[in-house]
Amino acid sequence: MNLELFSFATRLRGLIANRQSAIGNRQFSELALELFSLQFKHNAAYRKSCEVRQLTPQAVENWAQIPAVPTGAFKELELTSIPSVERTTVFHSSGTTEQKPSRHFHCPESLALYEASLWTWFEREALGAGREALSLVILTPPPEQVPHSSLVHMFETLRHRFVGGASVPASHAEFFGQLDADGAWTLDFAATFAALSPQASCPVPRASLLLGTAFSFVHLLDCLVERDLRVKLPAGSRVMETGGYKNRSRTLPKAELHALITERLGVPRENIICEYGMSELSSQAYDAEIYPPSSILHPRVFRFPPWARAQIISPETGREVAEGETGLLRIFDLVNVFSVAAIQTEDLGIRRGAGFELVGRAQLAEPRGCSRMNA
Repeated sequence: MNLELFSFATRLRGLIANRQSAIGNRQFSELALELFSLQFKHNAAYRKSCEVRQLTPQAVENWAQIPAVPTGAFKELELTSIPSVERTTVFHSSGTTEQKPSRHFHCPESLALYEASLWTWFEREALGAGREALSLVILTPPPEQVPHSSLVHMFETLRHRFVGGASVPASHAEFFGQLDADGAWTLDFAATFAALSPQASCPVPRASLLLGTAFSFVHLLDCLVERDLRVKLPAGSRVMETGGYKNRSRTLPKAELHALITERLGVPRENIICEYGMSELSSQAYDAEIYPPSSILHPRVFRFPPWARAQIISPETGREVAEGETGLLRIFDLVNVFSVAAIQTEDLGIRRGAGFELVGRAQLAEPRGCSRMNA
């Protein structure tokens, strides 16, 4: 284990766990520059990339200057500081089967930091009140069937938090996805409907938290429409969809998908949350604001936690665009301690204050995985 990176990861976990720690702009910049120096020193592939651009720790003065690595580089290079003998997990990007996946290597310490970050921000931004009465309905295959999916690891981490914290019994936090003969993700519709149907033996039905990809929700909703069924989930139920279609279902505009969720599952628009993440990152962004019913055209603005920053970059100039302008999304994630913190995505976004509105994929970019929006 690299002691310098381990020490940084331990300090960062302490900051994330401390609810009084805001990690403001000055502290973020100090941490980012320190992490850049460590990654330049210990990540050979990243160091070569920086040296080609003549961007070394001595030349970089603020975090926005730290060189970003395009997501495509994770397909060709081992962008990690973890020795091969210490790697216990690898997350793959989830494109089509013809594509070479990105690889994000992990060890126990990097996963512990990932999980601390995940739960802290999810609890604050996506969970809402009354989680003690929530049942988890997860519309993906379980982790043993898809061990390289960062999304499924995320859902399994949440499930363990709920069950381990005695918020819900294990029978109320389950995976309902499965793999078909071709390895595609599908749903056990009978089991899913049973989990969503009110139980006569339960006088006060549990609210549900449904977690899944956009295409998983389309599969579920199409089945409900085909059978002319509607499920009225208990008050307080919530939906979190992670975007992404990858040609695995018909593609629906976000507003239409959410309208169908409201119509067929009885979950109001303000209780539908979108998540943005990717296998190359360790932090997630949510658009969990509560909108009044009249604000139908209100843009969905994503926000990362205080230990990550998003920029919208002009592809022509390489500089951050002005408020309300469109560019490529670049993310600096401090939780990526053992890989590369600065990631240049192929996603287009609009700068919205400290957050961003997601537009879609840049032209000529490959369709990406289940943690994508409008991909």
